[in-house]
Amino acid sequence: MKPATSCPCGSGRAFGACCGPALSGERPAPTAEALMRSRYTAFALRDTAYLLASWHPSTRPQNLALDEQPPPKWIGLEVRAHRPLADDRAEVEFLARCRIGGRAQRLHETSRFVKEGGRWYYVDGDLHD
Repeated sequence: MKPATSCPCGSGRAFGACCGPALSGERPAPTAEALMRSRYTAFALRDTAYLLASWHPSTRPQNLALDEQPPPKWIGLEVRAHRPLADDRAEVEFLARCRIGGRAQRLHETSRFVKEGGRWYYVDGDLHD
């Protein structure tokens, strides 16, 4: 029997028990943090359709090109804070690391999320230095 693949989000759980169900559409992410983790995983897997679908329509770009060369290799995610602000609003601060052409990069952001119709959506975020 083949071992379960670890989820790219770094939760330590198997992909099928973590971000997999959200990415496949089987069930929505239950919290803003879970949505943020699933979006990190979607970036790692280059799943443009999921990224656009999980982006709130008020701020969603028309399209999203993930065809940069060389492609980033996402190597780590650290969730620094998950702050519920109301039943339908939350913020998640995270630090994501990747390598592009062998050079280390990092993205430190506080993202805003909103819940509508039983689903969480990414709205926007503030980058940190």
